[in-house]
Amino acid sequence: MKQFMNEDFLLETPTSRELYHNHAAKMPIIDYHCHLVPEMVANDHKFKSITELWLGGDHYKWRAMRTNGVEEKYCTGEETSDWEKFEKWAETMPYTFCNPLYHWSHLELKTAFGITKQLSPKTAREIYDECNEKLQQPEFTARGLMRHYHVECVCTTDDPIDDLRYHKETRESGFEIKMIPAWRPDKAMNIEKADYPEYIAKLAEVSNVEINHFSDMVDALKKRHDFFSENGCRLSDHGVEEFYDDSYTDSQIEIIFEKALRGQQLSVSEVRQYKHAFLRVCGEMDAEADWTQQYHYGAIRDNNTLMFNRLGPDTGFDSIGEFNTARALGHFLDELNKEGKLTRTILYCLNPGANEMLATMIGNFQDSTCPGKMQFGSGWWFNDQLDGMTRQLKSLSVLGLLSRFVGMLTDSRSFLSYPRHEYFRRLLCNLLGNDVENGLLPNDQETLARMVEDISYNNARRYFKFY
Repeated sequence: MKQFMNEDFLLETPTSRELYHNHAAKMPIIDYHCHLVPEMVANDHKFKSITELWLGGDHYKWRAMRTNGVEEKYCTGEETSDWEKFEKWAETMPYTFCNPLYHWSHLELKTAFGITKQLSPKTAREIYDECNEKLQQPEFTARGLMRHYHVECVCTTDDPIDDLRYHKETRESGFEIKMIPAWRPDKAMNIEKADYPEYIAKLAEVSNVEINHFSDMVDALKKRHDFFSENGCRLSDHGVEEFYDDSYTDSQIEIIFEKALRGQQLSVSEVRQYKHAFLRVCGEMDAEADWTQQYHYGAIRDNNTLMFNRLGPDTGFDSIGEFNTARALGHFLDELNKEGKLTRTILYCLNPGANEMLATMIGNFQDSTCPGKMQFGSGWWFNDQLDGMTRQLKSLSVLGLLSRFVGMLTDSRSFLSYPRHEYFRRLLCNLLGNDVENGLLPNDQETLARMVEDISYNNARRYFKFY
């Protein structure tokens, strides 16, 4: 019987172990999509407890606790203490056997704190106290944890109206790890939201552009896009339910936009027309700036109205959606491509049923401007775990070039999420190693080593043009 989470965790063969320990493990981390709070990096935030660091904002853990019958006050309540919340998480942990949280949590305890005990009600107080004691040490601040995990660069997720002052402060402080903004204009796209006029007013203020028409908003966004470029931004990111193929004219989009500014109700068709036009404009901006564009699609958000009204978005009430979007996606990419405005693109799907569709869709628009110009993104959200990542890698392997893949990201708000890169790299090495051992790949150590190091780090470094 193998020991749980030993040094060869997930590595089933000698070749897998060779590839991981001698190649993947040594590579730095480029975390090109995350949700870290820039202020915490700028101020080198010191965490008051393991609860703040580990449970604050982690809707994965909250969902598990709710499923285990834990009262909401122990997840998001302000009236309960850090210890009480941690205790309830420890009570839930033994019930997460076979859930990715069991692996993630113990890998985080091991790699950050050197704790190899399993978290349970019996060990909760001991682990809580040991973590909190270590969090008082300078190497356990926000920046210290980034250094600990050999992070080289992170890309945060930022709204066009953000002033990016914390990115500037971090850059000017001499911190050796790059923190780069990434452009996330979802609020400017989501015209159906009740607060849309208020958002446009804020965009007008920060851009110093009077916005009365759609063309004015495009001008304002372009000014902010340029501002982001000046501050090192090289990526955009869009969170969309699906892709849109609804035809429109410029005059129709102007009418739709002006109706939204007046607070008038829009039809479903109008919303879809507007989002189609908006995404196309953004794609053209990204191409002009030589950015990479990312699309995360397929989530149905805020399903629980009562809890949304109480807690707001991103609190654990989203799920995988079902959308028949292949044709619309193909047309959208083709429109940009015909005009020479299709930049480097990463497509992420939340529904793994779309894996093969995306893996084949990217092949339609590859070209000589960049190896792997079109990317099928890593397993996202509910899929960034053993089965989901395996399925994504296998789909990409069969239908594309795995060797050109830009690899893993955390997609997280937590400074303890970097072991997801280790988890991914172990899985990658195990898949390759098993194929070698089974005679499906040659034992070409030079090619295998280069492939592992490229997917872990080198491909991303070349692809995103951060340096």
